[in-house]
Amino acid sequence: MNSVKIVARILFYITRVLSIAYFFMAALSVFALTTGLGLGFYGDRKYFHVFYPFTTTPFLNGDYNLPYIVFTFLLPISLYGLFFLLVSNVFKVFFQPRLFTQHGIGRLKGFYLANLIIPGATILLTSIFTEVDDAAVVFIALHFILGIFAFFLAAIFKQGVHLQNQQDLII
Repeated sequence: MNSVKIVARILFYITRVLSIAYFFMAALSVFALTTGLGLGFYGDRKYFHVFYPFTTTPFLNGDYNLPYIVFTFLLPISLYGLFFLLVSNVFKVFFQPRLFTQHGIGRLKGFYLANLIIPGATILLTSIFTEVDDAAVVFIALHFILGIFAFFLAAIFKQGVHLQNQQDLII
């Protein structure tokens, strides 16, 4: 079990850093797009660059139209920030002193509900305003499968909590 705790702790820190990076990219993009600072245009203002902070080196690129910016640029970046935050919370469950807890079940439940509901709802909303790539549908399917696995894990954790309480044990 020690190897699981070590790997979970490493993955927790990696996914937490990724979450912070995605949220930073989203915040930087919102700041640049709303203030114009750190933003450049090309192709007769059809496309934009969000620059690295305090530079004129392009960091993120996109089409300069509102549906694209909201639904194809900012929304995915923000939602992947949330995804990695939820993943890091799941990994955190696996290196706690007690494995089977109500808190752990709650983190797994949040993760599986987010993966089962948010991607599909996002694609439905996005399809109203802009065209959805075929690759996005594949990502939706992958998130759905990930959500199902997390649902199964949550059920196992519920059973573990029940057995612990019944036997007055700590697993």
